[in-house]
Amino acid sequence: MTGLHAIHEVGRAVTVRDGEVDIFRYVYVPDHPTVESPRPYVHPLRTRGGRSVSLYRPHDHVWHKGITWSLPVVADENFWGGPTYVRGEGYVWLPNNGTQRHTGETRVARAAGAVVVEHELEWITQAGERWFTERRRLTAATVGGAAWALTFDTELRNVRGAAVSIGSPTTRGRENAGYGGLFWRGPRSFTNGTLLAPGVRGGDELRGQRHEWMAFVGRHDEEDASSVLLMLDDPGNVQHPPQWFARSEEFAALNPAPFFSEEHVVPDGGVLRLRYGIGVADGDADDAPLLADLVRDRLRSGA
Repeated sequence: MTGLHAIHEVGRAVTVRDGEVDIFRYVYVPDHPTVESPRPYVHPLRTRGGRSVSLYRPHDHVWHKGITWSLPVVADENFWGGPTYVRGEGYVWLPNNGTQRHTGETRVARAAGAVVVEHELEWITQAGERWFTERRRLTAATVGGAAWALTFDTELRNVRGAAVSIGSPTTRGRENAGYGGLFWRGPRSFTNGTLLAPGVRGGDELRGQRHEWMAFVGRHDEEDASSVLLMLDDPGNVQHPPQWFARSEEFAALNPAPFFSEEHVVPDGGVLRLRYGIGVADGDADDAPLLADLVRDRLRSGA
């Protein structure tokens, strides 16, 4: 079969295929332990040429899983996994690892050459309290001939019965550690790769800067090739353009972090909507600006 199409393992996962290449698998019912804050994830993630650009359960942070939408500081709850950063104490293991639980049906459709995956979730604390309901949509489409784009659209509704603040380890006192939101972990071979944003390139020193988009260029083992993973923030998102939590020296990671240095309060019954574009392509640093344009066009189209 030519073009993008989906294979649905009902009640478990959706795989999107480009011709003969599985470009990503979205697992919406994971089987992880509570301490990893179980939640849907995208892995493996591949270029159209079949090169892998994601990492799953690395030994240093087993709660990192390809691309996930996860939040480490939700009031005093942790929907990220692992220990919680506590001001004055550092990272502490607490009984507060929440779960994003799939509910209802998963809808998978093809439209205008794209594959769309939609479903609902509920965010449950480790104590069993229901804090958010969520509507989530992922849309995959080929762009520009050699690249493809994934649009991630989420709508969180506060059903806790009280306002909920969302922050990061930085808002709790850890300097320049404002991670939280849509988070990508790259392959081991991408370590010490290149971070790029409009007009700049470098490494870990870019962490905390504000940009509309940021990209990571990494090299693959066993072959003389590199790939680009790019994330772009929608202008309607809170704190646009976001501060970025990005790493290169210890491992490859990208995260447009809307709660990096300032908490956001979702009132009781309130809704938080966020949209992101992700671009994936084989190439190098010179290809990042064009990839950003292609992903931006996808976001503007409403896809």
